[in-house]
Amino acid sequence: MGNGKWEWDETSRDPHVPPDHPAGIELGYHPGPRPPILDPRSSTPDPRPPILDPRPATRDPRPPTPDPLLPLILGSHTVDNGGIDKAALRAGSAGLRAVQIFTAIPKYYGDKSSIRPERVQRFRKALDTAGIDRRHVVVHAAYVLNSATIDEVKYTRAAAGLVKEMERSTAIGVGSVCFHPGAATDGDREAAARRIGAAVTGALRAHPGDTRLLVENTAGAGTTMGRTPDEVATILAHVPDDLRPRTGYGLDTCHLFAAGHAIHESEAALRGVLDEFESVTGEPPSFFHLNDSEGELGSNRDRHMLIGEGRIGVEPFRWLLGDRRARGVPLVLETPQQHYDIADDDISADPYDVRMRQLLESLADR
Repeated sequence: MGNGKWEWDETSRDPHVPPDHPAGIELGYHPGPRPPILDPRSSTPDPRPPILDPRPATRDPRPPTPDPLLPLILGSHTVDNGGIDKAALRAGSAGLRAVQIFTAIPKYYGDKSSIRPERVQRFRKALDTAGIDRRHVVVHAAYVLNSATIDEVKYTRAAAGLVKEMERSTAIGVGSVCFHPGAATDGDREAAARRIGAAVTGALRAHPGDTRLLVENTAGAGTTMGRTPDEVATILAHVPDDLRPRTGYGLDTCHLFAAGHAIHESEAALRGVLDEFESVTGEPPSFFHLNDSEGELGSNRDRHMLIGEGRIGVEPFRWLLGDRRARGVPLVLETPQQHYDIADDDISADPYDVRMRQLLESLADR
């Protein structure tokens, strides 16, 4: 995500806020038993015992294949001045039903940051007040986490940062955490995918529950991972089957465009991109980030703009909202805010969020 003036690297500041803004926030199916094998020459069950899956059956927290009758769940990454509870209330004030937050300062690893119980309670109360279901809260992990790097020190801290993020996010009880997979600094993309999968596995094993850990596609600058359906699928393939329901991926429209996916050309082109991601990964996206792009198609520039003010334009967002895969998952704006310096106790809606919500609702009604 960004404020329209930022490109990703391992040491970037928080791109959601301007340089002079205080970035600190308040934190110190799998199958059961297989059926009997049938003898193809008769309808009598094979006398051999059924083959049992040795893994314990668990509830699959992944959403089912999107139902076109499900609602559109619009949200935003709102300013968190005064705490993450205030971020939720500002989303509610804007008429949104999803919110994205940071649980720790995003320019640091956050591998030692915890969240106090009273802050969890304030956030949950704020969600109730705002009318936002916890399942529709997305936590964005720190930007500096490079779980693809060959650098042992940075990898260890990135993996630890994901573990700690899952600790904070499962304590809150949110639906998902999204993260940028990082960069294959040595150019070995297959090895990088294995490292990312191992980091995801470690974080999920450390903190059981329903909170999911989702890979976000990237704009494709340098050696960053996750710019193509194949790369996302390869990362997910390195997560063990028993944990696979708790991971997945989401798509950022600016990142897609910047990575060279021509989602602006036609509705068929956009649908084709979504089809390829779903076909290769075996599942639809679990969230979308709705951002226009300052950069040209294939520019690899991760610079977000208000919808209709960038190179993607308005119409592709109407096509996206009309696609079944946009239903029943968080659709989160990561577009600029008008007021980054809002007072800590001011929970009024940001005018840009209201404007974007109204635009998206009008597109959905066409």
